[in-house]
Amino acid sequence: MDHGGHSKETSSCIIRRSTMSMPSRNFENIRNTFNDKINTQSEESFSVSLPYSISSSSSGSFHVAGPSRSLYFHSRRLRKDQLQKQWSQKKDPREIWVIILPLIGLIIGVGIAGFLVYDGYSSVVHHKYCQILDDRFFEGFDTNIWTREAEVGGFGNGQFEQTTITDENVYVENGKLIIKPTLQDLSLIDQNSIINLTSDGTCSSNILSNCVTITNLTEGTIVQPVKSGRINTKQSARIKYGRVEVTAKLPSGDWLWPAIWMLPVNATYGMWPASGEIDIMESRGNNHTYAQGGNNVVSSTLHWGPDIANDAWWRTNSKRTSLHTTYAKTEHTFGLEWSQKYIFTYIDTVLLQVLYTNFNEPLYARGLFPLSDVNVTKMISDWSRTSHKQTPFDQEFYLVINVAVGGTNGWFKDGASGKPWVDNSPTASKAFWDARDKWYPTWTAPGAGKMEISSVKIWSQCDGDEDN
Repeated sequence: MDHGGHSKETSSCIIRRSTMSMPSRNFENIRNTFNDKINTQSEESFSVSLPYSISSSSSGSFHVAGPSRSLYFHSRRLRKDQLQKQWSQKKDPREIWVIILPLIGLIIGVGIAGFLVYDGYSSVVHHKYCQILDDRFFEGFDTNIWTREAEVGGFGNGQFEQTTITDENVYVENGKLIIKPTLQDLSLIDQNSIINLTSDGTCSSNILSNCVTITNLTEGTIVQPVKSGRINTKQSARIKYGRVEVTAKLPSGDWLWPAIWMLPVNATYGMWPASGEIDIMESRGNNHTYAQGGNNVVSSTLHWGPDIANDAWWRTNSKRTSLHTTYAKTEHTFGLEWSQKYIFTYIDTVLLQVLYTNFNEPLYARGLFPLSDVNVTKMISDWSRTSHKQTPFDQEFYLVINVAVGGTNGWFKDGASGKPWVDNSPTASKAFWDARDKWYPTWTAPGAGKMEISSVKIWSQCDGDEDN
């Protein structure tokens, strides 16, 4: 019969309505045929081809027109005899080494790591320290601990400040020690004048040039254009090996030079730097744009050598830059640890070291000083006599804290960042003074222009072998 208007009867399959609802008794037969190929062309099978037409006869069947195709179905189910039972198979005894070898390597690695940790820990020398100073300024400025210095000689660096012994420049405020530079009296600069610290007996030095300064308008020289503070513990707290910690906020302000450092009590091996100097912290008050590093950079240095020309400071010098801030924003602890074997400085924690110097060879050998220099041969003779590799850092030192201003020793580089004076000029301090309209406003900004010290702590090493 032609359904759907086909002129020619094509091969087809007829799926009757009765086959669409199969009784349950046929389920077993259907399941048993899953492993067989289906290739039947009876009314119970069908092939699909397009185009097709669906019958709407009363018999309830429909035709799918098109060429006949057989469907192929293959079951993926494994028979019981095809199952692989891994647990029943005999294992290769060598497979155990896949587990054993990594375990052996792990155990060896842990053992080596443990040994290295132990060796590193045991190699660290743990010294005994006895605290000799803990000043938190609760009761003001203690003159039994601190000595104010009064000088006008520039302290060997051509510095522009006069250090005073008055409360104008060194005082305690809100539980903090303040060192604050101020401008010199105009009357001492605008006319010929003299500052003579020997006349009132206040000069801290026995060298006349450190005690007297003059203004000579004809020659263009002036007295120190700034007053500031410098204090020390020479009479109260001195150590030969030990620790120092000073917690302070550094000053901001152009051409300020804050420092926390140590000097020898005696010139045991000769004049500076033959007897040594320990700079725990030095910085500059200029902001972070300053070419040599402003108040975002601190440095630590050891000075040592036969004379000024052969100062080997550059061999023992290091810097540390703050991250995303400055040392003038908040206070930090600037520390030193010093023994017969080493000296190192740090910020806030001993893990954040600035400078580390090992005394694993005599300093006179490390310096590679010219032997043709008579000062060198004398120094080597003096230093080698002690048989200490750390000489000249084998004697008592005391603490110095100050805020210097300017200078002609190169700490502020000529021609950089708007420096208003030239180091070799005899009128350098006058040139600095004449530019005060530019630098003084940076001192008077809120929170600027002063060093704030919260505490000073000093410990002496007391192992009992400090003389060895």
